[in-house]
This record gives sequence, C-alpha cells and structure tokens, in this order.
Amino acid sequence: MDFFQAIILAIVEGITEYLPVSSTGHMIIASSIMGIASNDFVKMFTVAIQFGAILSVIVLYWKRFFQTLDFYFKLAVAFLPAAVLGFLLNDFIDSLLENVVVVAITLLLGGIVLLFVDKWFKQKEEDEVTYKKALTIGFFQVIAMIPGVSRSAATIIGGLSQKMGRKAAAEFSFFLAVPTMFAATAYKMLKFHKEVGFTSDNLPLLLIGNVVAFIVALIAIKGFISYLTKNGFKIFGWYRIVVGTIILVLYFMGYNLQMV
Repeated sequence: MDFFQAIILAIVEGITEYLPVSSTGHMIIASSIMGIASNDFVKMFTVAIQFGAILSVIVLYWKRFFQTLDFYFKLAVAFLPAAVLGFLLNDFIDSLLENVVVVAITLLLGGIVLLFVDKWFKQKEEDEVTYKKALTIGFFQVIAMIPGVSRSAATIIGGLSQKMGRKAAAEFSFFLAVPTMFAATAYKMLKFHKEVGFTSDNLPLLLIGNVVAFIVALIAIKGFISYLTKNGFKIFGWYRIVVGTIILVLYFMGYNLQMV
C-alpha cells in the first residue's frame, strides 16, 4: 500500500465511519478497486485510522466530554455489552470478516430497514439518555459486530427505539464510538506491534491516514447531523442497497473481493 492508497482509504473511513452505511463494505470496494493486497499492516491500518475519526468527535463535542461523571458512567454501561460479547465471540466475528457475501447481505438488509425507520420511530422529544437507554443502545451495538451492519446505524436505531430524537440518537452514537473504537484500535495496534512491528516505512502511512480520517470525519459528522435532522434515513437505505448489490454482482462475476 502506498501513500495515495492510504489517503483514499482514510477518506473512505472518514466519510463512512459515522454514517449508517457500513465502513467495512466501502473498504472492500475501495481496496479491491485499487488492488490493495491484504496483509497484516493493511488489516491493522484500516482499524487504526479510526483513531483519527475518534479525535474528530472529541474535537467537535469537547464540551460534552467535560460534563459530570454521569456522562462517562452511561457511556461505560453502553460500551459493556460489546466489550463482553466481543471478547467471547472474537473468533466467530473474525470468521465472518472473511465472508464478503455476509457483508453484502447485511448491507442490503440494513438498507431495507433504514427505508422504514422514519415511519417506525416518529420524532420524539425525549433526548435525555438514561442508564436503561444506554444499556439498550449498547445491545444494539452488539448487532454491529456482524460485518456490514454498521455500528452507526445499529446504535442510532437503538436510540430511536428508546424514543430519542434523530439528533440526540446520532450524537450518543458518536460518543459511544469513542471508547468502542479506541478499544478496537488499541488492541489491533498492540497486536501488530508484538507480532510484526512498526517500521519507518509503515509509520508515515499510519500517520497520514489518521490525519486525513480526522479532517474528513469532521466534515462528515457536521453534514450528517444537518441532513439527518431535516430529512431522515431513507437516502442512506437506498444507498446501502445499491452498495450491497454492487458487491454481490462483482463477487458473482468473479472479481477478487477481499476483506482488508
């Protein structure tokens, strides 16, 4: 993977991480189009650049991270289901990550769900996050362990199911991404460091990837919140259906689509 490819993947990560469209599916398409061979560094890179996306949330909502301890306790409660089940089901999740068809099908099914979400969950005014709501959203996040589901989509729908408004549900999804993605990033980087090791060749790629992901995610989050509040999820549903269909068509035409 060269600098150009690293920047493209970082742009894809920055745009798709917080949108309900599945960053995994887009990584498959982008890496396959560019002919990026899957190896230990590439696999680590696609996870590690989430750190840049994490920083974008902290920068945009820094005041919210200087609230009472209650804010952090609720994040911890929401994070707990994914932390526990992610540890217990790690091998099973890794096996799913090797299946491109699973990603395509979950993209399609998730897209169909998003077409009807606005009808199922009418706009509410109950934007306060209670511990019960936080835990429920946490269990919704577990669903996103299936590749292609989209962590953002799962947690936002979880918030809507608890009578939260679109904006409040999306913002809590962003906040929950911080501990979730940080844990995944730290684990992957530590594992790579122990098994392979960072070098003067791959560190610059990782640095530029995080910088680009940070900048792009800043823009994507602002645009997403503005659009979502006014228009809802339907366009994201149709988009997921198109992307899922493209992956399936390419796969059955014999293209070498691979998980990065």
